[in-house]
Amino acid sequence: MNTSSQQLITELQSIGLRLMEPDSGVASRRGGAGPSDHKAVTVDGITVMVPVHTHTAWNSPLMADKPDSAGNSRLLRGTIPIANLRFPEQPRFYALQTADGIPYSSIATLHSADVLATTVLQTCIRYESRRKTCKFCSIGQSLAAGRTIAHKTPQQLAEVAAAAVRLDGVKHMILTTGTPPTPDRGASILCDSAAAIKAVVDLPIQAQCEPPDDDAWFLRMREAGIDSVGLHLEAVTQEVRERIMPGKATVPLVRYFEAFEAAVAVFGRGQVNTYILAGLGDSVDDILTMSGKLIALGVYPFVVPFVPISGTPLEDHPAPSPEFMRSVLAPLAAMLAVAGMRSADIKAGCGKCGACSSLSAYEV
Repeated sequence: MNTSSQQLITELQSIGLRLMEPDSGVASRRGGAGPSDHKAVTVDGITVMVPVHTHTAWNSPLMADKPDSAGNSRLLRGTIPIANLRFPEQPRFYALQTADGIPYSSIATLHSADVLATTVLQTCIRYESRRKTCKFCSIGQSLAAGRTIAHKTPQQLAEVAAAAVRLDGVKHMILTTGTPPTPDRGASILCDSAAAIKAVVDLPIQAQCEPPDDDAWFLRMREAGIDSVGLHLEAVTQEVRERIMPGKATVPLVRYFEAFEAAVAVFGRGQVNTYILAGLGDSVDDILTMSGKLIALGVYPFVVPFVPISGTPLEDHPAPSPEFMRSVLAPLAAMLAVAGMRSADIKAGCGKCGACSSLSAYEV
């Protein structure tokens, strides 16, 4: 990707996009556990998730005009056209429902252009406590609004995954979960879900949870058909962890690194990812120093710009500037290149999808 496209995507993901016609293309996502308050947009052939429902986006100088019948639109800076956009079409599997009347879109959703994602448990022990909740999280919003269900069964997930592959050409799937009150941190539920999906469709799967109590779960996860894992730090310094996600911060960083090492031993270099939210208070040096440690272990640090989600304690927290993101992503991509790690080599998951960050655009 050329430099101008890199910079444009980085800017879009930092400051967001105003929509002249909000209902065009794939429905935007409000709340939930994944990329929230976002919409899928294709820029220069690359589909990315761009904030559209945040305070920052509502005041963005970047606007998409009304798309034509094929979903093509112009990106305007003020009144000046600067690029062509396209909004991916609504997936065909969204029109289906289970035998008991649950819409497939309440069980799993399309992210980017070809990634299926779901939150298996739409509840979390952290979210349910005001003192422990991650202040950026909106996992309960989509459940409260009736757009999803609290627990997706393995059979439901397998049914929807098969349909998404058949009808929409989905290439890989992400299974994440709120943290249950069990020592495995949701690993058991993810294993059951993955095994059911793999029994009906050959679809690469990433599973995401907090580090389980026992590293033996990583082997069980692989045996269940999981191809890669995500163990998400979100913040990299203890001060920011305690301030932004006080419950999760009680799991010490040393435990994360033990889990990273054990998971890499099972899944291989680059097949273990961690999500880092830039803009929560960690400095550029903090993020790059942590990323260097992760890369040395064989963990792919997927750094994304923090998006302030409406209805959360951080809804008025500023998003990171495009300049801040470039100062992180350009050197991080160079570090990954030296280590021989590429997003394209990840079998499944957020790092492979890449739609919530422009990191892959900086990879050589």
